[in-house]
Amino acid sequence: MKKDIEIPQVEGVYIAVVNEYNDVYKTQDWNAYIINDKEVDLDMVIIVTGGYSESKTTSVLRKKLDKLPRKSYAKIELMQEGLFALNNTFKVSFFEGNKMFDKTYLFRKNTINLKALQPVPLMNVQGVLVK
Repeated sequence: MKKDIEIPQVEGVYIAVVNEYNDVYKTQDWNAYIINDKEVDLDMVIIVTGGYSESKTTSVLRKKLDKLPRKSYAKIELMQEGLFALNNTFKVSFFEGNKMFDKTYLFRKNTINLKALQPVPLMNVQGVLVK
């Protein structure tokens, strides 16, 4: 029975944490984004985020996007710098056509920082990226 279950590989969908200027509050903020670098739209995107360490666990945040168009991105959440000392997970589930895809993206503790910035696809900014 288990051998009959097909678990498709997720490709072309990324999570990025970007340090950007907030015009409203005049601050530098870290924001998490989901990026769809595929040639197809993603339907019913569900994102569950949380942070953890041996002694601490954050509350869970859930976000739903009805559709994430092809070659686009959407903001997930504002991240406070205190969270970077924790392992941060982003569990992403979505439909592509009639197939459901699921992947967990992990930012290990202390990997989100200004020294780890790299180019982020589609956004034309620098950020910390997990593929």
